[in-house]
Amino acid sequence: MVSTITLTTIYHCSLERAFKTPLLCDVTKVHTGYGLMPKITHCTDDENWGKPGATKKVFAAKSLTQKGGFVSVDRILERVENQYWKFQVDQFQSWMLGFHKFIGVWQTEPLAPNKILVTYTYTLHANFPLLYPLNWLFAKTFWRIYMKRVLENVRQMAYHNEPYQYE
Repeated sequence: MVSTITLTTIYHCSLERAFKTPLLCDVTKVHTGYGLMPKITHCTDDENWGKPGATKKVFAAKSLTQKGGFVSVDRILERVENQYWKFQVDQFQSWMLGFHKFIGVWQTEPLAPNKILVTYTYTLHANFPLLYPLNWLFAKTFWRIYMKRVLENVRQMAYHNEPYQYE
């Protein structure tokens, strides 16, 4: 089963900031935790992060659903400068309600100087049919709320010119 959630918002900053901030800045300030989702603490094996094909190991704090430590692998599938990123999260180290991968797309479209339309799409892939109703409910409620929090975290980082950690 595949569940897709798309959110849009306007960022009032440069196109570069709207495009680069979510994937090239400090991920611990993007994924700060919420409910069942633990806070990301750090990444390793990220030497080439920002380039298509690059991967990094993601680590999280302990939570109700995670023991803490290594939780998943992030992978950049595509990068079209100042237009969109396509990335994947997989190799989950704990049970994720039958989800086996998430694919995200972060698109930016300039509407005017310092007025950027951001379209944030996540596709959650599940492979356990008995859990499909729960997967759908999770995606359409909890994950949508979590994505809104990520959009706002990235907005604040873009507005405050958070330094890039990667190029």
